[in-house]
Amino acid sequence: MREEHVIEAEGLTKMFGTFTAVDHITFDVKKGEIFGFLGANGAGKTTAMRMLCGLSKPTAGRATVAGCDIVREPERVKRNIGYMSQKFSLYEDLQVWENIRLFGGIYGVAEREMAQKTDDMLRRLGIYGEKNTPVKRLPLGWKQKLAFSVAIFHEPKVVFLDEPTGGVDPRARRQFWEMIYEAADRGITVFVTTHYMDEAEYCDRVSIMVDGRIDALDSPGGLKRQFGVGSMDEVFYKLAREAKRGE
Repeated sequence: MREEHVIEAEGLTKMFGTFTAVDHITFDVKKGEIFGFLGANGAGKTTAMRMLCGLSKPTAGRATVAGCDIVREPERVKRNIGYMSQKFSLYEDLQVWENIRLFGGIYGVAEREMAQKTDDMLRRLGIYGEKNTPVKRLPLGWKQKLAFSVAIFHEPKVVFLDEPTGGVDPRARRQFWEMIYEAADRGITVFVTTHYMDEAEYCDRVSIMVDGRIDALDSPGGLKRQFGVGSMDEVFYKLAREAKRGE
């Protein structure tokens, strides 16, 4: 793996019987890059992300994440990444500190560091006073920020964000993207899927999947120039309307 590339995929393919969910995709992602992974429902985004996270074996092709081969070293992949889903990956009935401790243990944070790192994180988020509150009582925006902070608690090389801003208001989305920028500035690579095309504008580069293939990959500005349009919405529409399969 070239040192500056934290993710490398070459010909990555996943088939379910005769159905090709991910069709020979090739791309790389640099350290500290915010990489948007877009596509309509059914395009293959989630299947591709599961392979990159070491949760599903490819049918063909190869990929490395944080220098680890996704087929031969899936457990090493998992130790070097963070993950946050649209549902925020939190346990609603556990208290805030219990969630942090649980995920910190899963991610291998040393016991001697856990309490101090937990307190530091809660103070930084401005929710130290909610330390003993069950997560289900937190406002949605707070849950979102907590889930992201838990996903990068162990300072992973890559964090995968799967539709992380679904259902939150525009102000909370802006605050969340400020946290993404801060993580990228610390060298954490951010791999994000989103349905919000304004968020695609915030990414360093964007790939767009159509029917299992990557049909476009460039900076937001480069894609708009390539397709002769003024917004990522228009880029996405031009590509998505060519899709043959739905959700």
